[in-house]
Formats: sequence, structure tokens, C-alpha cells
Amino acid sequence: MDSKRSSVVGFALIGIILLTFTWYNSKQIEKRQIEYQRIQDSIALANPVVDSIPAGDGAQLLAGDSLNVEEAPVYQDSTVELAYRAEAQYYTLENDKIKMTVSSKGAQPYEVIIKDYFKYDSTALVLMEKGRSSFNCEINTNQWLNTDELAFTEVASSDSHLALRLNFDADSYIEADYDLPEDSYMVDYKLHFVGMDEYLDRSTTNMTIKWVMDMPRLEKGYKNERNYSAVAYRNGGADGAVKTLGQRKESVNESFPTRLKWVGFQQQFFSAIILADNEFASGTLVNKFYPEDNADRLLMNSGAELCAELDARSKDFELPMHFLFAPNHFPTLKSYDQKFEKVIPLGGKLVGFISRYVIIPTFNWLSKFISNYGIIILILTLMIKLVISPLTFKSYASSAKMKVIKPEVDKINKKYPKQEDALKKQQATMDLYKKAGISTFGGCLPILLQFPILWAMFRFFPASIELRQNGFLWCDDLSSYDSICNFGFNVPLLGDHLSLFALLMGITMWAYSKITMGNVDDSQMPGMKFMNTWLMPIMMFFLCNNFSAGLSYYYMLSNLITIFQNWAIRKWFVDEDKIMARIRENSAKPVKKSKFQLRLEEMQKQQQQQLKQQNRK
Repeated sequence: MDSKRSSVVGFALIGIILLTFTWYNSKQIEKRQIEYQRIQDSIALANPVVDSIPAGDGAQLLAGDSLNVEEAPVYQDSTVELAYRAEAQYYTLENDKIKMTVSSKGAQPYEVIIKDYFKYDSTALVLMEKGRSSFNCEINTNQWLNTDELAFTEVASSDSHLALRLNFDADSYIEADYDLPEDSYMVDYKLHFVGMDEYLDRSTTNMTIKWVMDMPRLEKGYKNERNYSAVAYRNGGADGAVKTLGQRKESVNESFPTRLKWVGFQQQFFSAIILADNEFASGTLVNKFYPEDNADRLLMNSGAELCAELDARSKDFELPMHFLFAPNHFPTLKSYDQKFEKVIPLGGKLVGFISRYVIIPTFNWLSKFISNYGIIILILTLMIKLVISPLTFKSYASSAKMKVIKPEVDKINKKYPKQEDALKKQQATMDLYKKAGISTFGGCLPILLQFPILWAMFRFFPASIELRQNGFLWCDDLSSYDSICNFGFNVPLLGDHLSLFALLMGITMWAYSKITMGNVDDSQMPGMKFMNTWLMPIMMFFLCNNFSAGLSYYYMLSNLITIFQNWAIRKWFVDEDKIMARIRENSAKPVKKSKFQLRLEEMQKQQQQQLKQQNRK
């Protein structure tokens, strides 16, 4: 009896649930039909040519188009289908920094122009070209929606604010809000979900954002521009590190299961970045460079597939994000306090520290008083040489002393011509150096200490937007190569032009090496003289022919100043008579042997013992 009663109660409950669900579903359908009819009436009023619009999902509602009742709908929801079939409208946001066009299809950025900057050919600097980008959100509403296919309707529009809405019914919509503050390169972007808990799949906790963009070529030199372009990203968390992908690589595709704060497509001097206030849960980044001769003059195709978390059970929630379309100007990027400035390739920890906190502040300080960047580079070079002069003086003085004692070194070489006497010759040479007051490492150690500064300058000039399109003498753009002769065809390793600054840099490097390497004993360092005097200048010339003219100009100045310093030290700080007198004076004194000399003597004894054993055999 109890079992029969339980069965009756169970069937009754099931019936009640089915009736309740049927009633609720009919109400929802009625609600959507009312909203659909409202949209139909609005379109009919706006287009009096269309006398009537047949009911039913998938009706063709484009103004002036013929009705095709046989065309199958793409989306199940009639309101979404209307958005799919609507034409795109375009809206403009503008301030003193950028001009941004937004398409109603996907409520996405369509074109971006950065003001106060121009391409190498003096035309407007269009960072995002029309039809060369796609920003799409994939959302699961029991059917996957691609927002870049759907036209949002205008809610509000001005030069600084734009609100576009994708309606699902009278109380449910997704709104995309854009705000462009004055004097800013950053556009605030927000997706606002209202009443979408009825439509979003409850099992879906995230949506996918896909941003793909063709970065155009903006500079004169393809190789230089490509070498300093990549995809950049910052890991999640307050201390998230900034890294780059694809620099100097043909293509790259990498996934990140960890959180990401922002992702950017970084060209040599300009970047397009998307930042999420709540971070992205994960992402995949891709980048592929176009060949130099592509007809559309595109640099690279960059893409990001990012996972954004949703609160599908909430009736009202937001996803705050930001777009940054900006020049890679260190103080400007740093002002946003998001580590954007680290997209500028200034080197690793030590070299980057020198660039960011020594060279850039000094360069910017000089630019406040001097407008000619060629003069600024000259003064900056002189300042650097002055600062490191204590390090270089010892090296140059040691080199000058080596020249004085060269006749004595030649005598030692004649005294020990045989290979088996190499240790004796080296020991005698070391004794001579000590008598003359020459340190064994006096010449190389200061140069090693200068190397981080030289490398910092190598990274700074090609990445310095301050030099961009600023000329000096015959060069019209210090950030790119200068050309005094265009060949009209490519020469292997050289390119299609001849850079005068690179040529002068190679000549001054050869002259400096010729002066300093004249004291080197080829018997002790075979091939060293040829490599430094000929091979290195030639290699540097070929390398710098396609690099920044500012870099070649700096190296040329550095070589000239170094040659003058070397000459001045030899003329006024090195007295040849005093050195020779010191050698004669020290020759009469017992020489205190260093640990290095003691090791040489020990090696010499071992060598002699080995020779004796070999002779016995």
C-alpha cells in the first residue's frame, strides 16, 4: 500500500514539474517574440520600402535587400540572428594622442591612428589598418556566439565615450563600453553582462577572446624593424615578469596555462596591448613574420587566444579591460605602471639597468636643452668616455708602455726561438713587464669592465624612438640606416645600399686597431693582430650597414675619441726615458716572483723532465 502511494506522489510531482517547465518555457518564447516584433517594427519604420516582414527566425532584415525566406538561420535566437544580418556601423573616439575607429560588428577596434608620428614615407601612422585585425569573443549561450559576426547597436557615442549593446531581450544584453581619457594612449574597454544569467550556459565559466592583427611596416629598414619586433606578455601577479616571443624568429606558437596580466604586439617603435584588470586565466600566443617583398608591406601577423573568466550565474557583472596603442617611449610606457616599458629591448639585468637608469635619463636630460640629436649623441659619448676614463687610462698607459719595451721583447724572442723554450720566453717576458711596471692584465681588465656600457649603447640606439625620423648631416633618420648609394639590388651580407656612417665606423675601428695592435707579438698571440685589425672592422661594417645610423655614428665617435685619448696618454703621460731607466734600475734588484711566475717555473721544470724522459727512450 505504501509503495502504491509513493508511486502516485512521485508521478504527481513529475507532472507538476513538467507543467511548470512548459509554462515557463512558453513565457520565455512569448517574451522573445515580443522583443523580436519590436525590432521588426523598428526596422520597418526605418525602411518604408519593406512593406511587411514575415515572422519566424532568420528573416532577412537588411535595408534594401530582397527577402530570402529559404535562407537558413545561423543562430537559433531570432534577436541574435538579426544582429548577425545587420550591417556594420563605424564610430570614432579621438583625443590629442590617438584616433580610434570602432566597428559595430563585434564592437571591436577597426582602425587606430597614432597622432604626432608618421610612417617613413611621411604618411599618417596607422598602427591598425582597416580590415587587418579581428577581435572576437566566443560565448556559450547554449549555442556558441562569435561577437565579431554580430552587430551591436549604439547606446551612446561621443569623442571620448562609446557604448554599444548586443540585445538578447528587453532585459538581457552584453554592452561594450569604450572610454578614451584626454591626453592618453590607453582606451578603457569594458564588457558589461546584464541579465545574461538566463542565456549563458551555467556549466561554462569562461569565454575565449581571440585578437589577431597584421602589424604594418612603419620604418624604412625591414631587417632592423623585424629584429626589434615581437609578441610580448606579462605573467600574472604583482611581480609578474615581462617576456617576449618571436624576436628574430620566423614564427612562434606557444601556450601558457598560467595567468597573464597583458599581451602586446610589439613593433620596433609602437605597440598594441590588451590588459585585463582581473587577468586572463590562460592564453596562446602566435606570431609570424611576412617576407620583405610582400605586396601589402606588412611586417608580421600576431595573435592571442585568451581565456577570460565569467560569472555566468550573476545577473550583472563586468569584465574590465584596456587597450593601449602607444609609441615605445620609455617614460610614456612607464607612466602607466604596468611594466609596459619592458617591451623596449634594452638588454638583460645589468645592461638593462645601465640603459634604463643611466643612459636614457641622461639622453632625455640633454634633449631638454639641445634639439639636434647628432650633437646630443656627441655630448653623450664624451660624457661616457669621461666617466669611464679611470678604467681606460690604465689600459691605454699599459699599451703605450708595451710599445716602449717592444725592442726588449724582440730580444727575448730572438734569445728563445725554439718551441721547447716557450715557457722560458714567457717567464723572461713576465720579468720584463714587472721591471717596466706593466700589469699582465692591465690592458684587458679595463676593457672587460667597459663592455656592459658598450653593449648597453648597442641596445639603446636601435630601440630609441627619440632618434626616429630625426636627421643629422646626410642622414635623414638616425634610428634607421643612412644611405649614400642605393644599388637597386641586394648584395649578400650588405643589402641594397651603402651606409656612410657604417663605413666611417669601420675605418676608424681599423685605425684604432692598427695603432693598438702594433705592439702585439704575433708569436705569442698568433692571428690576434689580423683578427682585430682587419676581420673585426670588416664584420662590424657589414653588421652596421643595416643598423641604426645613430649606433654607427656613436661607434665612430667612440673610436675617434679613443684614438685621441691613446695619443694624449702616450704624449703627456708616458715618458719613454723614465720607463727604460726604471727597467735598468729594476734589473739590478732581485725580482720578487709572483705566484704566476712560480707556476710557470714549475711547468718549465716538468717540461724539461718530460723531454729528458723522451730522450732516454
